[in-house]
Amino acid sequence: MRIYNKLLLSLIACIIATPIVSAQDYRTSELNTIGEAPSSEWMEKYIQTLVDFGTRHTLSDTTSNTRGIGAARRWIKTEFERISEECGGCLEVFYVGDTIEGTRRIPNPTEVVNVIAIQRGTTDPNRMIMMSGDIDSRVSDPLDGTSDSPGANDNASGVAGVIEAARVLSKYEFNGSIVYAALSGEEQGLFGGAILAEYAKENNWRLKGVLNNDMIGNIEGINGIINNTTARVFSEGTRYVETEREANMRRFTGGEVDSPSRNLARYVNKMADLYIRNLDVMMVYRLDRFGRGGHHRPFNEAGYPGVRIMETNEHYDRQHQDLRNEDGRHYGDTIEYVDFDFAAKLTGLNAVTMASIAWAPNPPANVEISGAVRPSTTLSWDALNKEQNPQLAGYKIYWRLTDSSTWDNSIFVGDVTEYTLENVVIDNFFFGVASVSKDGFESPVVFPGPAGSFGE
Repeated sequence: MRIYNKLLLSLIACIIATPIVSAQDYRTSELNTIGEAPSSEWMEKYIQTLVDFGTRHTLSDTTSNTRGIGAARRWIKTEFERISEECGGCLEVFYVGDTIEGTRRIPNPTEVVNVIAIQRGTTDPNRMIMMSGDIDSRVSDPLDGTSDSPGANDNASGVAGVIEAARVLSKYEFNGSIVYAALSGEEQGLFGGAILAEYAKENNWRLKGVLNNDMIGNIEGINGIINNTTARVFSEGTRYVETEREANMRRFTGGEVDSPSRNLARYVNKMADLYIRNLDVMMVYRLDRFGRGGHHRPFNEAGYPGVRIMETNEHYDRQHQDLRNEDGRHYGDTIEYVDFDFAAKLTGLNAVTMASIAWAPNPPANVEISGAVRPSTTLSWDALNKEQNPQLAGYKIYWRLTDSSTWDNSIFVGDVTEYTLENVVIDNFFFGVASVSKDGFESPVVFPGPAGSFGE
């Protein structure tokens, strides 16, 4: 009878919380609209324009108005400025770059220049969520900056998604800021991301997530599979910047699969389930594809959460290849193999994820947990700054079985900074806390301790 009463009390608590938590239904239509808004026609136009620059190799021409990476980045900047003009100047558009030299793939001094647009939040403008794609392309020889290298899928598709997301989201206002980033130097060593991560540090960005989009337009794999209904999200399991002391703490308390990047990936997965039709996200528990890299990595190495979003089935004949046909087989990354509907769908996934995070309050900070050798589990966290987060309704505690990949149980606990889950034993579950807005938008879930921290 005593156990039954405890379960009944927990059920009552969940029922009481339901009207507040389900307030997200109030804004569901807006996220549904955002998820459907990216246009395959616009994606095709953007990708075709980028392909028409001939090559966008990092070492290619920077002075021509029609060919090379210089012309491409100036066009991208012009597109951001056009979008900003349509929304009354809502975007800050600028370059962030540096000179790189003396590396294996950039032997001589070369300007690596990113194109950035920031849509500032209304109440917490220094809290950022970012979508990125890579401007540069390449053929078989990584030092060949002159041969045609259309880079239609790798990665004009990702840059097109960034521009299209800006077009869609610039029609709204958000509490937090959204950064749209077209990065350079990816094929030469992830230099553009490293440059922007350093810029973010210097300018005190509270960057809560990087959604790196690298190849979002291919649906036909070299394995023969054709599939436009799945996408992969790669994320690191433990923080790259973890200290020895923090690693030792994690050994005894858990967190191997609960870095902020991993919980950002779970958030993307949830957004796909809720708002993107006919799309299933495959969460891959790995930093990137086996032995390979992407432009979220420099942000992880700077301590920022970041994931890679991309197609599920790659076609290696269409990546990093000289343009040619051999024995009836096509090689090269040309536009006829890009599926614009699919690229628009993944752009919608990015857009709803960023909109939801930017509308939500800041993720909880300094989340702590206790409950060893006790029948119940207590979580605590710092109160959010109410001036930065006037939309805050309260907090939501999540827990899941330790072998589950998703947060399966939750309870809204109100605007408090501590809560005890009665008769939920700490040894049997993983736990986390999210902040919730009055309209029901939630932050990513924060795992307790440094292993899961999204920072302040």
